[in-house]
Amino acid sequence: MNVRRHAPAVSGVLSVLALGLVFAAALRVIPEWLLPRAPDAVIAAIPHLNAVVSVAAIGTILVGVRAIRRGDVTRHRRAMLATTGLFTVFLVGYLYRVALEGPTPFEGPPVVEQFVYYPLLGIHVLLAIVCVPLVIYALVLATTHSVSELPETRHPTVGRAAASLWLVSFVLGTAVYLLLYVL
Repeated sequence: MNVRRHAPAVSGVLSVLALGLVFAAALRVIPEWLLPRAPDAVIAAIPHLNAVVSVAAIGTILVGVRAIRRGDVTRHRRAMLATTGLFTVFLVGYLYRVALEGPTPFEGPPVVEQFVYYPLLGIHVLLAIVCVPLVIYALVLATTHSVSELPETRHPTVGRAAASLWLVSFVLGTAVYLLLYVL
């Protein structure tokens, strides 16, 4: 199969597989015996490490956006690949922990939970879900076309949308972390 010619279909299949794994972990339908059990201290550290990863990803997205606006394709590519790597690290850690432990309960005041935490969490999750196919499509286009061909593809449009939504999702995810673990 020619991935270049079938980029939307390939991206769709990869997105369904990725989101299927996300939902399987989040809904805790992955059997625990399939997941090696890390020490409790490692599992407890995942949210804090993921907060650092999220802040780093915010930085790499901003660097990537600025680089492409300046025409620095090499720096843009490096920054966006770094963001993809950070996102992968975040997602693996988050899904591993959630598959084993379930979601972290909000322990603050009910009014904050209802009017701040749940709206932030909901928007964060929605944007994260929407970002997956956009990011995958942008990556498939970027890896199957030369730099000179990319402006003629959907990469610039999809990439702009993906970067914007990804950035907001990481910022909101960091806010959710602060509500759960700091404030």
